[in-house]
Amino acid sequence: MRALIAVSCAALTAAALAVAPSAFAADAITAQYRTSATGATTDQAEPWFKLVNSGSTTVPLSDVKIRYYFRGETPDVGYRFACSWAVRGCGNVIGTFGTLTGGTADRYLEVGFTAGAGTLAPGSDSGDLQLRFWRTNWGPITQSDDYSFRGDSTYSPWSKVTVHRGSALLWGTPPGGSPPTTTTTTSNPPNPNGPALFDDFSYTSSSDSRIGQRGWTVRSGGGGPGVPGAEWDPSRVTFPTVDGSKVMRLDSWNNGSAAKQTEMYHQRKFFEGTYAARVKFSDAPVFGPDGDHVVQTFFTITPLNAPMDPNYGEIDFEYLPNGGWGEPANIMFETTWETYQADPWVADNIHNEQRISYAGWHDLVFQVGGGRVKYYIDGVLVADHGDRYYPETPMSINFNLWFISGGLQGSSTERAYQQEVDYVYFAKDRVLSPAQVRTAVQNYRASGVEHVDNV
Repeated sequence: MRALIAVSCAALTAAALAVAPSAFAADAITAQYRTSATGATTDQAEPWFKLVNSGSTTVPLSDVKIRYYFRGETPDVGYRFACSWAVRGCGNVIGTFGTLTGGTADRYLEVGFTAGAGTLAPGSDSGDLQLRFWRTNWGPITQSDDYSFRGDSTYSPWSKVTVHRGSALLWGTPPGGSPPTTTTTTSNPPNPNGPALFDDFSYTSSSDSRIGQRGWTVRSGGGGPGVPGAEWDPSRVTFPTVDGSKVMRLDSWNNGSAAKQTEMYHQRKFFEGTYAARVKFSDAPVFGPDGDHVVQTFFTITPLNAPMDPNYGEIDFEYLPNGGWGEPANIMFETTWETYQADPWVADNIHNEQRISYAGWHDLVFQVGGGRVKYYIDGVLVADHGDRYYPETPMSINFNLWFISGGLQGSSTERAYQQEVDYVYFAKDRVLSPAQVRTAVQNYRASGVEHVDNV
């Protein structure tokens, strides 16, 4: 009898093991893959994923793991993971690393989800998962020998990435070798309550004492950039109510020979993180003749201490409604600077541009993290810079409106241009998507918060 019971128990155990994977038999999830770092070598790998539920059951994403397999570099200094943007929220994405032996890959990145990522219904997809990882010493990564790498910038199914639910393999072909080791977490979800600056510009005038108390300076006196002899005029920085909300208004004036320009900037203490502002650009003067080469901006900067100073840095949104610098009409520049010298002029920078009108309100975001500077306008990625152009030192946050030297249209009739700023926001050491920025600002306003700064 004891032998019969033992045989029966063994048979039941074997049967249970045999049917365990079929618990998810109705699940079918396809991994689509692309990359924004297509080179054979890179400073950071950027595997992007989209999960598509082609099965008949709704799957909690917290049950799902994605594995991307690669070969480690020598020397082994470890790897770091970050989520740049995810439709389900980067705070709901977890990156870990594990090791393999005996196959064509010896490491893998495992991507998992918290319960906050929600579920994946039949026929739906997860939306973008824009991910990246890098060596802790920022040494080069050779991707050409990585099992899961494919230098394709368009999403399509890729079987060398695997998808798992529990112990069940739902998609893809692993590279072989020994079973994976226990993974170790190398990155935590971003802290939504981390250090931040938010300012709703609820000031009475440019002489409001709270401006200086909160780290801002309204610029005065002379100096560049701009037309020779221009004055930076604090009285032309005002804080009217527009559409029911307080804004900062920059109002710059000229008469063809004299000019008054405007600028407001915060103290120099900002480095890695996410910068955002809602800005209203204008294509025409509020009065007087049009045609001046005017620059409307949102930017960060580290001062230039000497020609070609390696510690100089600058990250710019610059809108030229009437062109300038050789451009004939509307143009927006996103420029990331390494350094420069004024005489003779040498500019060491990288830029992108859009030759369209940006008159009206726009949400501007740039992310500084993981060796990349990424610019967004109204939620759309418009520039991705990095490498030697990545900033090295803390910067100030700036807004200004000025006239390009040699770019006045010649009339002696007075005219003025305006730029307005609804808010400014900075999240320290957190790479937030434009949607996450919008939520943070909405939360401040819903709570009646006009200003916070714990950076």
